[in-house]
Amino acid sequence: MRIFETIGRREFLAFGTGAFVVAALPLAVKRRLTQPGTVRRTIPVMGTIAEFAVVHLDPRVAEAAIDAAIAELRWVERTMTRFDDSSDIGRANLYAARNPVPITPETALVVTEALRWAEATTGMYDPAAGKIVKLWDVNHRHEPPSERSLEPLAGRCFHRFVEVGTHRAQNVLLYHDADVSLDLGAIAKGYAVDRAVDALRSRGIRQAVVNAGGDLYALGSAPDGEPWQIGVRDPNDTRCVAQVLAVTDGAVGTSGTYMQYFRYRGQRYHHLMDPSIAAPRRTMMQSYTVRADRNLHADVAASSLLGTPAYLANALLARVVPGAFVASSI
Repeated sequence: MRIFETIGRREFLAFGTGAFVVAALPLAVKRRLTQPGTVRRTIPVMGTIAEFAVVHLDPRVAEAAIDAAIAELRWVERTMTRFDDSSDIGRANLYAARNPVPITPETALVVTEALRWAEATTGMYDPAAGKIVKLWDVNHRHEPPSERSLEPLAGRCFHRFVEVGTHRAQNVLLYHDADVSLDLGAIAKGYAVDRAVDALRSRGIRQAVVNAGGDLYALGSAPDGEPWQIGVRDPNDTRCVAQVLAVTDGAVGTSGTYMQYFRYRGQRYHHLMDPSIAAPRRTMMQSYTVRADRNLHADVAASSLLGTPAYLANALLARVVPGAFVASSI
């Protein structure tokens, strides 16, 4: 469905730069919101664009809450990025194959959750296969890496060689294989959005949307008292919406093959890796959306399960994250 049936494209706000757009409000509500009441802000962070729409009677309260939420996003980025050798993950990737590397409790939590998902998906998702991701580097490559460079990395189940432990009362990471390289790109952003939403709540915000690329949380209800209307972009035409989700106090995560990729000899190579073959996952699906209680779960589930039939994915989700389900697969 290129344009969904119940809400026309013109009724959408200019809000949503990634996988999602947020539906417009009824005209009467929209007129009220031209006065102070809804505060919006957009910032670049974690390799994407994060957007906030916060509803509050006092715009100063809303602005301060957004400041606090942005600080949470940036803290997670500094702490868990693989692109900075001074971050928890950067230091672990340099040294954890030789010695335990101290990390924050928050990083320990996210890595532990990532390893749980790796086991639940029997390695279809592997947060320790960072060397495969780095070799493909789809945002900068123009042709696939050589088979010779990929073969030694295929089917290695790297997640089984990551140990999250303690040393002298400090959380540590230890790698038991020199080829292990953590990449939390499919889970840390979801965790960051959860922390941002918690920051809004702690400052009295009860109605808001936080959208960071493919990770969105709808806090409370929309200003008209109805659920937030979240549009999932059509991967075949990102100017259009393929499906609308009504969300109240819930997380939505979408992964797709249509935003980060390169073409070579007529074939598209996307960023979602299949660790068993050390190459992009082979699937006809282009977009996969999961609903859950928190973005930590929705983020990693959407990335892990893209390509999996919904009935099989929902059976797995029922075991791993009760209440989560596949909302859209295109």
